[in-house]
Amino acid sequence: MPLQSKFPDLGLTIFSRMSALAQETGAINLSQGFPDFAVDADLQAGVTQAMAAGHNQYAPMPGLPALRAAIAAKFASAYGLAVDANSEITVTAGATQALYTAIAAVLRAGDEALILEPAYDSYAPAIVAQGALPVRVALAPPSFAVDWDAVAAAITPRTRLIIVNNPNNPATSVFSRADLDALATIAERHDLLVLSDEVYEHLVFDGRQHASVLSHTGLRTRSFAVYSFGKTFHATGWKIGYCVAAPELTTEFRKLHQYLVFSVSTPMQAALAQHLAEPAHWQGLAGFYQAKRDRLAPGLEAAGFRLLPSAGTYFQLADYRPIRSDLGELAFAEWLTREYGVASIPVSAFYADGRDHGLVRFCFAKREDTLDAALARLAKLKA
Repeated sequence: MPLQSKFPDLGLTIFSRMSALAQETGAINLSQGFPDFAVDADLQAGVTQAMAAGHNQYAPMPGLPALRAAIAAKFASAYGLAVDANSEITVTAGATQALYTAIAAVLRAGDEALILEPAYDSYAPAIVAQGALPVRVALAPPSFAVDWDAVAAAITPRTRLIIVNNPNNPATSVFSRADLDALATIAERHDLLVLSDEVYEHLVFDGRQHASVLSHTGLRTRSFAVYSFGKTFHATGWKIGYCVAAPELTTEFRKLHQYLVFSVSTPMQAALAQHLAEPAHWQGLAGFYQAKRDRLAPGLEAAGFRLLPSAGTYFQLADYRPIRSDLGELAFAEWLTREYGVASIPVSAFYADGRDHGLVRFCFAKREDTLDAALARLAKLKA
């Protein structure tokens, strides 16, 4: 019997497509969100040391105790939050696996889950895979502020879950305490669970503070919060993240997690536990990436782009219509890659309906020489 696709409308992701075009054309790749600089030498050495010390067999299913203890200590230090290392923290094969596991643990066929768009592209397929329905609430530039009345209006008796991304990729917006209050009010009123993608927690700029769902008393017991060591320590290829949730939610999460991956790379967990114990390794990330944002932004403006605020993440959104108002977002991104040798991502790819605001996303998680080379090419737009 021929296979009937569960995902007939899904194809190659825009990230794979633009990265392939960048490779084909020799363009500088500011599209896909990965750093092009080295992982900390001590962290790399820690992996080698862990392997030499014999940490090469299966780790415990929830994660190495030392790593979970280090994560709990970080929450206490960064947010003043008490998180139980044994009953509330699960180490996962990247944040995307954690997101999928939480979605699959919560949703049943016929349920609905709310997504705020523009949204990371893994959310909707994970919902559909459970036989559930993604319900989308659109955010609009330039602020991408959440209209919480629109969120409330989208809820039906079938709604089970709200998925939020804070800081938001690609919108680069950051939740305020008022946003958390509004989310809590809705979740409590309708008895909903919350899945909060917080992988850019330490990449919040201009003196702002990250407001986690776990820090809100109305959300603490009904939320899964997901994090990424790949984003935090410039090692996206390691694919190690973690999920923090109340004990009863973690119990359900682990029931599925144990059959998806069981456990995650043991020597890397051991190295991360040691590295995480030094707060300086994550406390300086906001300043580190803000400097890169501030290096890229003036060059983009000089090339003719209008920039939107970048409050968090390692992305910068740019309105290209002063340069080529005749092109849609995908066409512009392809044109810029082919003609000027710099790859970006069309923001329309983050909306299910492909709505076009004349915006592209640039990644500034790059070496200074990479950013400078890209800006030198883009300067030719004004030539």
